[in-house]
Amino acid sequence: MANVAVIGAGYVGLTTAACLAHLGHEVRCSDAQAQRVEQLSAGEVPIVEDGLTELVREGTMAGRLSFGTSNIWAVGGAGFTFLCVPTPQGPDGRADMSYIEDAASEIGPHLKAESVVVNKSTVPVGSTKVVERSLRRPDVAVVSNPEFLREGSAVHDFLHPDRIVIGADDESVAIKVAGLFLRTSAPLVVTDPASAETIKYAANAFLATKVSFVNAVAALCEAVGADVRQVVLGMGSDHRIGAEFLKPGPGWGGSCFPKDTMALVRIAEDAGYDFSLLKGVIDVNEEQYGRVVAKAERLAGGSLAGAKVALWGLTFKARTDDLRSSPSIEVASRLRAKGATVQAYDPTVRGQLDGLEVRADPYSACEQAAVLVVGTEWDELRWLDFDKVGDLMANRAVVDARNLLEPATMRRAGFVYEGIGLR
Repeated sequence: MANVAVIGAGYVGLTTAACLAHLGHEVRCSDAQAQRVEQLSAGEVPIVEDGLTELVREGTMAGRLSFGTSNIWAVGGAGFTFLCVPTPQGPDGRADMSYIEDAASEIGPHLKAESVVVNKSTVPVGSTKVVERSLRRPDVAVVSNPEFLREGSAVHDFLHPDRIVIGADDESVAIKVAGLFLRTSAPLVVTDPASAETIKYAANAFLATKVSFVNAVAALCEAVGADVRQVVLGMGSDHRIGAEFLKPGPGWGGSCFPKDTMALVRIAEDAGYDFSLLKGVIDVNEEQYGRVVAKAERLAGGSLAGAKVALWGLTFKARTDDLRSSPSIEVASRLRAKGATVQAYDPTVRGQLDGLEVRADPYSACEQAAVLVVGTEWDELRWLDFDKVGDLMANRAVVDARNLLEPATMRRAGFVYEGIGLR
């Protein structure tokens, strides 16, 4: 078992810290936000993530997991230091490396000799060298260990990964890092740092491509009278394609896909390659928002000016409270731009958001609405009293941007129903 430091208690850092402590390591996790550290020390997790609260409490009660505001405290005596700080998208689409560089510069003088710094943040190709320069510690190795965590199932993904990717110039260092994950029994991919960094971006770009592709196929299905559900069933049954991420919706979003696809486009441009395929993936995603709004406008009678629109779901996906780059939020913004008042409900969102009326329950969100838009696939929305929903609305019309509801059931209840790619 090892002494481990985790710099950053955000989504990736907190999951990493809690899961490493669960695997038996001694973990110190630091974060600049004192309130967050206080909450975590008390066993309170400020994000919605299945199983994470239980692991944080397990680790803190066992004395294997502790939290503090000092990065220098965190790295004291640590054999491994994980950098899990933000790499937000800059104005030009490139990843902002300033948080990584600042953290590395701060901890460099305080690292244990012959220790290993593990870059887990999503960073541009070549960032391992940037960290090495910022550390100014030739006796400390730097490796890349990208994360592949899905929000809503991050704990499961960490403890039961498809693979563990470690990019290192020294294979013996990579093996040391791999030892931290022995209890996961996952396949190990050891490569050079640049390849490891590229794997992360390429994986997210490919998944975004699958979503954009199926959304384009859904638009084709609507044009030719096909049912995208049957088309996807036939496609996904081919083991070369697979069914994962072949689910039409309002577009992709979240904390990773938007910034990672743009960053990869910029990385390619900087290297002299025009990644036109990925640019097309991004364009299709932008178009998808417009398709959802156009459906709502049509079902509202041809104009949204002065209309009330009910919006179910605000997070970018179910089982999380993450609003970052949420397709539902983008759709809401475009509805408002056409003059609509948006009355929204989401089980994890409380308080008001700019320009939106956030209601306490899904029924009140429907009051006098000209159309209902399903923006997030919360399972609880399937089982509501739709006669009551219809009675509350000014017009029984629904745009199901997640194909969550059963079309026949909705039509029997008197709704004009439109999904994505459905007949």
